[in-house]
Amino acid sequence: MHMQSKIRYNALSLCRIFIFGVKLPLIQYHQHGKVMEKYEELLISLRRVIRAIDIHSRQLNKLSGLTGPQLMVMQNIEQLDAPLAKEIAKEVSLSPATVTTIVDKLESRQLVVRTRSETDKRKVHLSLSDSGKALLSNSPKPLQEHFITRYQNLEQWEQSQLLSSVERIASMMDANELDAAPVLLVGQIQADDAAKG
Repeated sequence: MHMQSKIRYNALSLCRIFIFGVKLPLIQYHQHGKVMEKYEELLISLRRVIRAIDIHSRQLNKLSGLTGPQLMVMQNIEQLDAPLAKEIAKEVSLSPATVTTIVDKLESRQLVVRTRSETDKRKVHLSLSDSGKALLSNSPKPLQEHFITRYQNLEQWEQSQLLSSVERIASMMDANELDAAPVLLVGQIQADDAAKG
Protein backbone atom coordinates (compact mmCIF):
# COMPACT_ATOMS: atom_id res chain seq x y z
CA MET A 1 0.00 0.00 0.00
CA HIS A 2 1.26 3.49 -0.86
CA MET A 3 2.58 5.32 2.23
CA GLN A 4 0.19 8.28 1.86
CA SER A 5 -2.76 5.95 1.41
CA LYS A 6 -1.62 3.89 4.40
CA ILE A 7 -1.44 6.98 6.60
CA ARG A 8 -4.91 8.03 5.48
CA TYR A 9 -6.25 4.54 6.10
CA ASN A 10 -4.80 4.43 9.61
CA ALA A 11 -6.16 7.87 10.43
CA LEU A 12 -9.62 6.83 9.31
CA SER A 13 -9.38 3.60 11.27
CA LEU A 14 -8.74 5.49 14.50
CA CYS A 15 -11.58 7.98 14.27
CA ARG A 16 -15.33 8.19 14.00
CA ILE A 17 -17.23 10.57 11.81
CA PHE A 18 -19.36 13.34 13.28
CA ILE A 19 -21.98 15.02 11.10
CA PHE A 20 -23.97 17.91 12.59
CA GLY A 21 -23.12 16.58 16.06
CA VAL A 22 -24.32 13.02 15.35
CA LYS A 23 -21.77 10.23 15.83
CA LEU A 24 -21.78 7.77 12.95
CA PRO A 25 -19.94 4.46 12.51
CA LEU A 26 -16.78 4.66 10.47
CA ILE A 27 -17.03 3.78 6.80
CA GLN A 28 -13.60 2.93 5.36
CA TYR A 29 -12.56 4.41 2.04
CA HIS A 30 -10.17 1.54 1.29
CA GLN A 31 -11.09 -2.04 0.56
CA HIS A 32 -8.45 -4.74 0.09
CA GLY A 33 -5.78 -2.08 -0.34
CA LYS A 34 -7.58 -0.41 -3.27
CA VAL A 35 -8.55 3.26 -3.13
CA MET A 36 -12.24 3.75 -3.89
CA GLU A 37 -13.42 5.69 -6.94
CA LYS A 38 -14.49 9.31 -6.47
CA TYR A 39 -18.12 8.49 -7.19
CA GLU A 40 -17.99 5.86 -4.45
CA GLU A 41 -16.62 8.40 -1.97
CA LEU A 42 -19.39 10.80 -3.03
CA LEU A 43 -22.05 8.15 -2.47
CA ILE A 44 -20.57 7.40 0.95
CA SER A 45 -20.77 11.09 1.89
CA LEU A 46 -24.38 11.25 0.73
CA ARG A 47 -25.17 8.13 2.70
CA ARG A 48 -23.63 9.65 5.83
CA VAL A 49 -25.82 12.72 5.50
CA ILE A 50 -28.90 10.54 5.04
CA ARG A 51 -28.01 8.48 8.10
CA ALA A 52 -27.36 11.58 10.20
CA ILE A 53 -30.77 12.95 9.26
CA ASP A 54 -32.44 9.61 9.92
CA ILE A 55 -30.80 9.26 13.36
CA HIS A 56 -31.85 12.76 14.38
CA SER A 57 -35.40 12.22 13.09
CA ARG A 58 -35.72 9.00 15.09
CA GLN A 59 -34.52 10.82 18.20
CA LEU A 60 -37.06 13.57 17.59
CA ASN A 61 -39.90 11.08 17.22
CA LYS A 62 -38.80 9.13 20.29
CA LEU A 63 -38.59 12.21 22.52
CA SER A 64 -41.62 14.14 21.27
CA GLY A 65 -43.72 11.78 19.17
CA LEU A 66 -43.46 14.27 16.30
CA THR A 67 -42.28 13.79 12.75
CA GLY A 68 -39.98 16.34 11.15
CA PRO A 69 -42.70 18.03 9.09
CA GLN A 70 -45.00 18.22 12.14
CA LEU A 71 -42.29 19.94 14.16
CA MET A 72 -41.62 22.35 11.32
CA VAL A 73 -45.30 23.27 10.99
CA MET A 74 -45.66 23.80 14.74
CA GLN A 75 -42.60 26.05 14.81
CA ASN A 76 -44.04 28.26 12.09
CA ILE A 77 -47.46 28.40 13.72
CA GLU A 78 -45.75 29.67 16.87
CA GLN A 79 -43.64 32.23 14.99
CA LEU A 80 -46.49 33.68 12.92
CA ASP A 81 -49.53 35.51 14.26
CA ALA A 82 -52.57 33.22 13.89
CA PRO A 83 -51.55 32.11 10.39
CA LEU A 84 -53.67 30.43 7.75
CA ALA A 85 -52.67 27.00 6.45
CA LYS A 86 -51.67 28.50 3.09
CA GLU A 87 -49.35 30.95 4.86
CA ILE A 88 -47.67 28.07 6.66
CA ALA A 89 -47.37 26.21 3.36
CA LYS A 90 -45.56 29.17 1.84
CA GLU A 91 -43.16 29.44 4.78
CA VAL A 92 -42.19 25.77 4.78
CA SER A 93 -42.22 25.30 0.99
CA LEU A 94 -44.83 22.55 1.06
CA SER A 95 -48.15 22.30 -0.73
CA PRO A 96 -51.29 23.56 1.06
CA ALA A 97 -52.75 20.03 0.87
CA THR A 98 -49.70 18.59 2.63
CA VAL A 99 -49.83 21.21 5.38
CA THR A 100 -53.57 20.71 5.86
CA THR A 101 -53.04 16.97 6.35
CA ILE A 102 -50.25 17.62 8.87
CA VAL A 103 -52.43 20.10 10.76
CA ASP A 104 -55.28 17.55 10.82
CA LYS A 105 -53.03 15.11 12.65
CA LEU A 106 -51.72 17.76 15.05
CA GLU A 107 -55.28 18.86 15.81
CA SER A 108 -56.29 15.26 16.52
CA ARG A 109 -53.52 15.19 19.14
CA GLN A 110 -54.84 18.48 20.56
CA LEU A 111 -51.57 20.24 19.79
CA VAL A 112 -53.02 22.73 17.30
CA VAL A 113 -56.26 24.73 17.48
CA ARG A 114 -58.25 25.90 14.46
CA THR A 115 -60.24 29.13 14.93
CA ARG A 116 -62.57 30.51 12.28
CA SER A 117 -62.13 34.21 11.52
CA GLU A 118 -64.81 36.50 12.93
CA THR A 119 -64.60 38.84 9.93
CA ASP A 120 -64.31 36.21 7.19
CA LYS A 121 -65.81 32.82 7.98
CA ARG A 122 -63.94 31.27 5.04
CA LYS A 123 -60.63 31.80 6.82
CA VAL A 124 -59.41 29.45 9.55
CA HIS A 125 -56.52 30.60 11.73
CA LEU A 126 -54.07 28.27 13.42
CA SER A 127 -52.55 28.44 16.88
CA LEU A 128 -50.81 26.11 19.29
CA SER A 129 -52.67 24.76 22.29
CA ASP A 130 -51.03 24.92 25.71
CA SER A 131 -49.94 21.30 25.35
CA GLY A 132 -48.62 22.08 21.88
CA LYS A 133 -46.53 24.95 23.22
CA ALA A 134 -45.16 22.77 26.01
CA LEU A 135 -44.26 19.96 23.63
CA LEU A 136 -42.59 22.33 21.20
CA SER A 137 -40.48 23.96 23.91
CA ASN A 138 -39.18 20.55 25.00
CA SER A 139 -38.51 19.19 21.51
CA PRO A 140 -34.93 18.83 20.19
CA LYS A 141 -33.59 21.63 18.04
CA PRO A 142 -33.76 20.98 14.30
CA LEU A 143 -30.65 19.42 12.82
CA GLN A 144 -30.33 22.11 10.19
CA GLU A 145 -29.62 24.82 12.80
CA HIS A 146 -26.07 23.46 13.21
CA PHE A 147 -25.67 23.22 9.45
CA ILE A 148 -27.01 26.72 8.76
CA THR A 149 -24.62 28.29 11.28
CA ARG A 150 -21.62 26.61 9.69
CA TYR A 151 -22.85 27.25 6.17
CA GLN A 152 -23.33 30.97 6.79
CA ASN A 153 -19.79 31.21 8.15
CA LEU A 154 -18.44 30.20 4.74
CA GLU A 155 -17.35 32.75 2.15
CA GLN A 156 -20.05 33.72 -0.35
CA TRP A 157 -18.31 31.91 -3.18
CA GLU A 158 -18.15 28.73 -1.10
CA GLN A 159 -21.86 28.98 -0.30
CA SER A 160 -22.68 29.39 -3.98
CA GLN A 161 -20.39 26.53 -4.96
CA LEU A 162 -21.97 24.16 -2.44
CA LEU A 163 -25.48 25.15 -3.47
CA SER A 164 -24.70 24.63 -7.14
CA SER A 165 -23.11 21.23 -6.49
CA VAL A 166 -25.97 19.92 -4.35
CA GLU A 167 -28.57 21.20 -6.82
CA ARG A 168 -26.69 19.35 -9.55
CA ILE A 169 -26.73 16.17 -7.47
CA ALA A 170 -30.49 16.51 -6.92
CA SER A 171 -30.96 16.94 -10.67
CA MET A 172 -28.78 13.91 -11.47
CA MET A 173 -30.95 11.85 -9.12
CA ASP A 174 -34.16 13.18 -10.74
CA ALA A 175 -35.11 14.64 -7.36
CA ASN A 176 -35.09 18.35 -8.14
CA GLU A 177 -38.87 18.50 -8.64
CA LEU A 178 -39.84 16.67 -5.46
CA ASP A 179 -41.92 18.46 -2.82
CA ALA A 180 -39.41 19.32 -0.10
CA ALA A 181 -39.03 21.71 2.80
CA PRO A 182 -35.88 23.55 3.98
CA VAL A 183 -35.37 21.21 6.90
CA LEU A 184 -33.00 18.31 7.61
CA LEU A 185 -35.60 15.87 8.85
CA VAL A 186 -37.39 12.88 7.45
CA GLY A 187 -41.06 12.19 7.90
CA GLN A 188 -44.37 12.24 6.11
CA ILE A 189 -43.81 15.05 3.64
CA GLN A 190 -46.24 14.12 0.89
CA ALA A 191 -49.94 14.59 1.53
CA ASP A 192 -50.77 10.99 0.59
CA ASP A 193 -48.14 9.59 2.92
CA ALA A 194 -49.26 11.88 5.73
CA ALA A 195 -52.82 10.68 5.31
CA LYS A 196 -51.70 7.06 5.69
CA GLY A 197 -49.74 7.86 8.88
